[in-house]
Amino acid sequence: MSTPTEQQNDKEITIARTFDAPRALVWKYWTETTLIEKWFGPQGFNTRVEKNDLKQGGRLRYVMIGPDGKEYPSEGTILELKEGEKIVSTDEFGEDFDAGGADLPSGMITTTLFEDENGKTKVTIRISHPTIEDKMKHEKMGVIDGYNSQLDKLVELLKNEGN
Repeated sequence: MSTPTEQQNDKEITIARTFDAPRALVWKYWTETTLIEKWFGPQGFNTRVEKNDLKQGGRLRYVMIGPDGKEYPSEGTILELKEGEKIVSTDEFGEDFDAGGADLPSGMITTTLFEDENGKTKVTIRISHPTIEDKMKHEKMGVIDGYNSQLDKLVELLKNEGN
């Protein structure tokens, strides 16, 4: 596994990670409901996948559950899907997301790319925001640390897959 990288532009957050696993296996963990539930969400969180309609126009709904039992729903629609290579989807907080009065970012588009890299798999996640302000709100919520924490969980699962 390589060191996580993050690159920012005015309205986009990019997180990249290289996994010591073949692309087909990383794709499987990224797209199959029972496997998503094993790693999605930061350390200490569990996730319930309520919708995972993996096709263009399909709906996604994941509910992360914090250590205190609080639920954090997110949902989206798949805009583009290339099997084993790319997923582009809208990314919104669920209508039932309790932000405790915080002003949440909206209108996000997440692009996830899967590339072969010397027998490993590089995953690049690009979260595009409609405004700089929305990007800043998302960063303030801890999205970069949260994504890297869940990717650490995926690294461990993939490592154990070979045993």
